Amino acid sequence: MSNTVKGNHRRIVVKVGTSLLTGGTDELDLNMIGNVVSQIASLSIRGTQIILVSSGAVAAGRGVLRGFKDHASTDGLPGRQVLAAVGQGRLIHVYEEEFASHGLPSAQALLSRRDVNDRLGYLNLRNTLSSLMDNGVIPIVNENDVVAVDELEGEVFGDNDNLSALIANLVDADLLIILGTVAGMYTKDPNLHGDAEIIPIVDRLDESITSLAGPSADKMGRGGMVTKIEAARLATASGVDVVIASGLDGDAITRLVAGESLGTLFKATVSKLESRKRWMLSGLRDVAGTKNSIEVDGGAVNAMTSGNTSLLPAGIVECRGTFVRGDIVSVKGSDGSVIAAGISNYDSDDVKKLSGVRSSRIETILGYHFGDEIIHKDNLVLLND
Repeated sequence: MSNTVKGNHRRIVVKVGTSLLTGGTDELDLNMIGNVVSQIASLSIRGTQIILVSSGAVAAGRGVLRGFKDHASTDGLPGRQVLAAVGQGRLIHVYEEEFASHGLPSAQALLSRRDVNDRLGYLNLRNTLSSLMDNGVIPIVNENDVVAVDELEGEVFGDNDNLSALIANLVDADLLIILGTVAGMYTKDPNLHGDAEIIPIVDRLDESITSLAGPSADKMGRGGMVTKIEAARLATASGVDVVIASGLDGDAITRLVAGESLGTLFKATVSKLESRKRWMLSGLRDVAGTKNSIEVDGGAVNAMTSGNTSLLPAGIVECRGTFVRGDIVSVKGSDGSVIAAGISNYDSDDVKKLSGVRSSRIETILGYHFGDEIIHKDNLVLLND
């Protein structure tokens, strides 16, 4: 059975692991990083938006400090935080130079789980990452190892595997590619069994699949197949296809996007729209349902349903309920029917002040500006699709 990744990919998240970036050593493999960047650049230049989730900061820090004889121990949690702080600068510097050589700007985003789980953090992160990609910038994401104590102890994201799945969901990616040094998921441990075979495609992540995951970590990283399976479960439930493959296979990223069969494909269990609708409806229940709502005029209804546009203040007739920036609210037509749900860029008090006015007057009226849209189209889901 083929694991060919099909379809046009508007947005892709690529996660690269520590062992791949270091070749199992405590030094960055500059040739490997250059190869990964070259593939991402070629896709970006052709119009695909890509986010790179990169491990390797701690290992890079180890390589930097090797050149200094007199320094304190880097054992234990504080030591790993030191290595992360030293290595993160080294890692991002290498990426910046490599992307610049292809004429592409890049940006660093250091995250913790709080940034993803927090309501405003989620909204700000989604908007920032989307804006970066819209401006042709390659976001380079990593867990903030310097302050994220739990992650360094292996209890949060799991060597960026789960972080990459959360980011893929956050930005509505079409595909998540998780690259390591293992060619995919095997029927048996290939290190112990010569007859082990790659599983080309997984339609359903059940116990029979998770039991094949094996050890939870490798020598250099904190991930391993266990966390990759966890990431695949999260991403596929969010409507994102996932491929686990080896970055040692030449040009694995571009070959996968071109439709070549590599590694193991985990197929999305729902469509992105279904997943987004479900999340939005859940959010509506969490914030008192349709009590928190924005009524819009016929022009706004037509623009959203036919033109896939954002909700601007000019189309708002009335705002009901009490909510804060980042809450999910319902959008109603004049007949009271709920036509959409979305994440509000403004508090309910702000929306009431802005109802019916042009976006150009937002800062004049409020004294601040979170965007021209009350609900950006990327944060808006039509509920009658």
